[in-house]
Amino acid sequence: MRRAFLVVMDSVGIGGAPDADQFFNGEIPDTGANTLAHIAQACAEGRAEDGRSGPLHLPNLDTLGLGASVRLASGDTTPGLDAEPTGLWGCAREHSAGKDTPSGHWELAGLPVPWDWHYFPDTVPAFPTDLSRATADAVGTDGILGDCHASGTAIIADLGAEHMRTGWPICYTSADSVFQIAAHEDSFGLDRLLDMCRVLAPRLHEMKVGRVIARPFVGTLEEGFRRTTNRKDFAILPPAPVLTNWVQDAGRRVHAVGKIGDIFSMQGIDTLRKGSDADLMRHLSDLVDDAEDGSLTFANFVEFDSLYGHRRDISGYAKALEWFDEQIGLILQKMRPGDLMLLTADHGNDPSWTGTDHTREQVPVLVAGCGTGQIGQIDFADVAASIAHHLKIPAQEPGRTFL
Repeated sequence: MRRAFLVVMDSVGIGGAPDADQFFNGEIPDTGANTLAHIAQACAEGRAEDGRSGPLHLPNLDTLGLGASVRLASGDTTPGLDAEPTGLWGCAREHSAGKDTPSGHWELAGLPVPWDWHYFPDTVPAFPTDLSRATADAVGTDGILGDCHASGTAIIADLGAEHMRTGWPICYTSADSVFQIAAHEDSFGLDRLLDMCRVLAPRLHEMKVGRVIARPFVGTLEEGFRRTTNRKDFAILPPAPVLTNWVQDAGRRVHAVGKIGDIFSMQGIDTLRKGSDADLMRHLSDLVDDAEDGSLTFANFVEFDSLYGHRRDISGYAKALEWFDEQIGLILQKMRPGDLMLLTADHGNDPSWTGTDHTREQVPVLVAGCGTGQIGQIDFADVAASIAHHLKIPAQEPGRTFL
């Protein structure tokens, strides 16, 4: 029986979204944003020399068709990415009205989001009074800190000491449909933070806020504060079956790597492996070795987005891409006959762009194990339909297989 590995390179967009003018960073539309092309251009021009050097070097991904997919999606130049593709390759556009993690992943899994997400205004305060009160009540404090749009790293630097002194949780949001709560793992308590998010999640989900996110951190004012890998997303449940459910309903196993368990609230998932991206790569390698016949492994590598895209760090993003390319090349060599590995992304996060938020872009679709050729421009939902076709299980509309 065949196996499938769906790997999401979080935020590795390739420009060209036809509706990018309807999505913004501040007051600037995302028209012209291109995560991968702009990184490649910066590397070629010597503007990405911190911790790495020279043109962007992604031989394994490029051989599958990465550079060609960028040029297909946007027409932008891709210095250093000019290989003749030997995989099955193309690009995909999203139809859901969001450029966030749940929207992208749900649609890749076959379910375009059927409603409009709720977003909090970029004002101070950002949250309704009754929500702020309920948040404080959930943990027994007299109030909350933050109550604004903010960078997660910046807000703990600004408010971490006050949080430790008062015990008040730090609450903030972004351009995504999220309610984020940061708290110190030691002085506040990790379990207390997770329980608080668990209590608040139903209220936020009823408002159609996509995720309540626990953002634990450690450190001191003197040494600085840093977020830990114990983040947990409490995501709204998909309102209909998705790829993971299709696979389970066919009697197969589903293995989640990284944020996938949180994004789908463990629906249709048998096992979950988490950690840093380095940990996740080891987990993915182990699953290529050991996953059962007929199984689906669904992985997300988040650090492109969380560590480099939002922080507009071109050099860091380029270095992470080069590391990923080297590691995925080793894993591709271990695939068995009949295996499919599909590499894609969920949205963009152009580190050369204005602002700090995601960018509305098309994404690459690179397939190893199913021959060569161009699949053209497809829809996100076609990814799920194609994996279901490979695994020989029933799929639901609207996706169509390209295999």
